[in-house]
Amino acid sequence: MFKKKAQVQKASYDKENQIPIMKCSICNGERVAGFKNIHTGEFREECFIRNDAELEAFMYKYAITDLPKEY
Repeated sequence: MFKKKAQVQKASYDKENQIPIMKCSICNGERVAGFKNIHTGEFREECFIRNDAELEAFMYKYAITDLPKEY
């Protein structure tokens, strides 16, 4: 009858070599959150963002306070 909220496990990323970033499409508004390697510029997709709740869950999971956008 009552659904329990899914537990979000904390995770980490390589803070010395990667920065969290959200790639956004200008055409269709698609948003993908992930990590960009600061040395090579390679982007590693972590999750597809469909709404604000998923964005908040991603930021909570990786303890991110600021998530810059890249187009």
